[in-house]
Amino acid sequence: MEGQKLSPKVKSGYGVCDLGGNLFFTVIAFLLLNYLTDTVGLAAGLAGIAVAIGKIWDAVTDPMVGYLSDRTKSRWGRRRPYVLFGSFPLFITMIIMFTNPGLKGQMPLFIWATLAYCILCTAYTLVNIPYNSLTPELTQDYHERTSLNGYRFGFAVIGTLLGAGAALPIVVAFSSKNPGFSFMGTIFGAIMMITALITFFSVREPATARLKPQTNFFKTYLNVFKNKPYVLILSTYALHITGLTVASGIAIYYFKYIHNAESKTTIAMLLLLVTAMIFIPISVLISKKVGKKLVYGNGMLIIAISNMILFFFGHIQPINFSFAMMFVMGIGFGFTYVMPWAIVPDAVEYDYLLTKERTEGAFYGIWTFGIKIGQAIALAITGGVLSLAGYIPDIVQTSEAKFGIRILLGPISASIFIIGIIILYLYPINEERYNEILIKIKEMKAEGLQETHT
Repeated sequence: MEGQKLSPKVKSGYGVCDLGGNLFFTVIAFLLLNYLTDTVGLAAGLAGIAVAIGKIWDAVTDPMVGYLSDRTKSRWGRRRPYVLFGSFPLFITMIIMFTNPGLKGQMPLFIWATLAYCILCTAYTLVNIPYNSLTPELTQDYHERTSLNGYRFGFAVIGTLLGAGAALPIVVAFSSKNPGFSFMGTIFGAIMMITALITFFSVREPATARLKPQTNFFKTYLNVFKNKPYVLILSTYALHITGLTVASGIAIYYFKYIHNAESKTTIAMLLLLVTAMIFIPISVLISKKVGKKLVYGNGMLIIAISNMILFFFGHIQPINFSFAMMFVMGIGFGFTYVMPWAIVPDAVEYDYLLTKERTEGAFYGIWTFGIKIGQAIALAITGGVLSLAGYIPDIVQTSEAKFGIRILLGPISASIFIIGIIILYLYPINEERYNEILIKIKEMKAEGLQETHT
């Protein structure tokens, strides 16, 4: 597969699944906490804890699904059966999550939110981890992987645009938010299911990627954490997701209570995401010149600076100032969409050199777990800070509550991005080092063939 060029049809067929994947991510990041607090009626602190528990549950399901997909043998390959059969429960659980149960009392609501979210996360895991694990299997070419992920995140931005741009209009089109959210969950769940099915029917796993690893569960995951480049990029991305979820989750509160313009949240999100869509292909082109790591780090830096500018000036300027900063932030978003997903397969290839086994599912199980832990920490931080600041839904907020909203959007999220940039600086695999890894893998395979014939 080294140097293999993939057709636009294969790249598109692979990439479309992440339209649904990022639709899921966007709805969870932008709306879930606000839905639980302002529509379901769950206290902010309890809502944050419920979501955090759901993410911690993924500590079990993510590695397990990754391990199982590495060892699955079927006529469809190792990964595709999960994409197929996981798409249906994902559709159903989206409807359940966004249908208000109408329970009375904080504890029943807390239990419902926790269980519903755990089940939803499990369904998402069944599709997403095997899907992600296909990336390093489809091609080993250093730049082709970036191109493949460029297609993928072109679709991902469309999913994000749908989540950010269509969610609230769908909800408010109904007489009350309860049927609006339920209909939104149905429509978005259907899109997630359909895009997963398109990928299942469009992509074939290479026969060489179907080798069944022999290492047991615990040794497999011990090997994952022995891979230093992988641990560095995983840590960077987990921090990236944490900062991103804090910033995106608080955005609706920012426009609702700082600018007194909740309806303008959709405009702000669309501005940010359309800009990101424009800069995704630009980031792919720039990465071929300066490297993936530099593009990724600069993207996070742009977001961090934008957040701090909003913290210091956004509340005292007209709303158009915040719109302008969302545009700048969109440039950073565009630079960070593709790069981490283009970097991680290189670290996974390095593991093959170390262990002589293909365990992509294990790596993407931990990778997705890192994403969800980042989201969980972010939502717990957001809920906790809002509670400490005295936030009460749907009233004129106190100055303390408004400051809590601003500090979440500004210093808290920005500092998380900066820590991620510092860790990213230590990541060691560039194009030259990656080509050396491929040469050593060729030599390893040649030695294996010699031993077999001997």
